[in-house]
Amino acid sequence: MPDAQAGHEKTLTALCAASAGSNLIYGAGMLDSGLIFSYAQLVIDNDIFKMVRKVMQGIVVNDENLAIDTIKAVGPGGDHLMQAHTMKYMRTLPSAPHIIERSNYDRWLGKGGKNMAERAAEKAADILANHTPMPLSKEAKSAMRSIVEDATAENEEMNKKSS
Repeated sequence: MPDAQAGHEKTLTALCAASAGSNLIYGAGMLDSGLIFSYAQLVIDNDIFKMVRKVMQGIVVNDENLAIDTIKAVGPGGDHLMQAHTMKYMRTLPSAPHIIERSNYDRWLGKGGKNMAERAAEKAADILANHTPMPLSKEAKSAMRSIVEDATAENEEMNKKSS
């Protein structure tokens, strides 16, 4: 069952791998050292991995992002939140998770007060019931068919040699 410990372990493992330069994070949806697969955990891991990727992008530090001109224009005690600069950048900085709840307690309760595992299980069930994958292009199908045919031919050749 997805829980706080699983989330903690997944986040640390993914962040360490990404920090070391890995371009692949292994184990999405897996629990109990890979003995169990959970669709709910897969949904949670999707949020975790997106957030790790966002962290790995780093923070751009330049005059535009620092908003020095805006800070000077507004001055101490002014309303920085409603500035055009703030509105432009506020949605680009944080990640936008689908399952991790960022509402305050009252709003969370108003939405049903479900924990992350419950929300993830519902999302996974919805995806399984309603998602229609985008079909592969003819080019992609053809390329995949060629790979399978080449591998099959190579395998048959190896079997002939070993007989």
